[in-house]
Amino acid sequence: MKKTYNNPLCTILPQRVVMGIMGFLAIAVSYTIRQSLSVTITEMVPKKTDARIGETYSWSETEQGWVLSSFYIGYVISHVPGGLVAEKFGAKWTIGCGVLLMGVLNALTPIAVRYGNIMVVIVLRIIMGLGGGTTYPALSVMLAAWVPEKERGKLGSIVFGGGQIGSLVSFALSSVILGKYHWQYNFYCWSIISVIWFILFTITCYSDPASHPFITQKELNYLNAELGQTKRNDKLPPTPWSSILTNIPVMAMVFAQMGHDWILYVISSDLPKYLKEVLHVPTEEVGFYTSLPFLGMWLFSIFSGYVSDFLIVRRILTITQARKFFTFLGAVPPAFFIMAASYAEKNLFVVVTMFVCAMSFLGNFYPGLKINSLDLSPNYSGSLMALTNGIGGISGVVVPPFIGYIVDDKTNSAILQWRKVFWITFGFSIVRTVVFLLWGSGVVQQFNNPVKQLSVESGISRQPDTPTNRYEMSSDLSDQTIDKNVVVFNEQNKT
Repeated sequence: MKKTYNNPLCTILPQRVVMGIMGFLAIAVSYTIRQSLSVTITEMVPKKTDARIGETYSWSETEQGWVLSSFYIGYVISHVPGGLVAEKFGAKWTIGCGVLLMGVLNALTPIAVRYGNIMVVIVLRIIMGLGGGTTYPALSVMLAAWVPEKERGKLGSIVFGGGQIGSLVSFALSSVILGKYHWQYNFYCWSIISVIWFILFTITCYSDPASHPFITQKELNYLNAELGQTKRNDKLPPTPWSSILTNIPVMAMVFAQMGHDWILYVISSDLPKYLKEVLHVPTEEVGFYTSLPFLGMWLFSIFSGYVSDFLIVRRILTITQARKFFTFLGAVPPAFFIMAASYAEKNLFVVVTMFVCAMSFLGNFYPGLKINSLDLSPNYSGSLMALTNGIGGISGVVVPPFIGYIVDDKTNSAILQWRKVFWITFGFSIVRTVVFLLWGSGVVQQFNNPVKQLSVESGISRQPDTPTNRYEMSSDLSDQTIDKNVVVFNEQNKT
């Protein structure tokens, strides 16, 4: 039997909660690094395009767009490899090394800017993206190994909500740092924090419960009963890509993720520029106003996560219905609020209020669409997260240059140009919501357990007689939209 510890230090918090906290911080640190440039670039580039002056650089709007979006090129590329590596070899080092790589390269950014040129900066940001792209897929693998189904809404929202806190802290503190020091120090600050996080993460977190030296026997027994297995199996069959890529609920999830990421990147990447160049907000205040929407999003994500689990456990909603309901709340209201912001002209209070409302409702995305990959396939959740978040990340590549192309001046006509951007975002949000409502699902798909591997050796797949499997089937069999083929498949597993 595995040796476990029951001293007070090990029992203060369940280790799955510790994992959730460190996973939350992993995403938060990752976002502080990637988002800090959005504020810093407003100080790096002079207000008017002219020759290089001291510590500022004459990058055009289009060039700034490519600098901001270059991170997401590497981010998209590394998603699938990151998910596959986490599934095969464990999520711990995949997450840790990815964030550490971002931190180290972030500290080199001032050197690249000063002694290189814009292409050197773009290449550096692409490599940083390679590190950042592994975080979400690997965390999905870790969540699938650690978190019972009835706790996914809460812990999933807490972990994935790290992006909002990371953005909030990055925008707020970056403005303070830029107001007192040279812009280079903003990069150094977040790099130091990433190294501190890496050390704590490697000490406290492990890829699965069975390999954790500090987990109590009580928690280990609980997770074994809920999940059916607590040890990662490195003999999991290869990812069934053909089945995944032809699966309708998966494709609906991917398209919906793209729509979500589009509106998120419009706000996170370019809201500081909108506030400074259109509303003429002072630099030291830009970070504060930009951080407020992310605070609202984080609070809503935590609240909606608890509500989602409550509705599912009480069988008020099935898993499928809950995912669709919260996806709707996280898409349609935000689309209307950002459109309202574009018609508020230069009324700072109304504009900020509309963006806070938009981002707050966007927080419903986490107990809705974000954890949907865990529903569809616990065994291949890393690959699914890599696919959805990776393709969704294309929005991060496209959005900044797209906005730079449409918004080509900083005069009063820029408001009309920004309004065009918000209308396009509005349309995309509505379409992606309709697609997910029609074809999305919260049911375990057949490719989760390949026909050749129906035994207990199929990774972390659950046995038909485990409490988790009974919970899943009882909650979703009441959903008349359930995929009948999946039901038949699961029933065959019982015989």
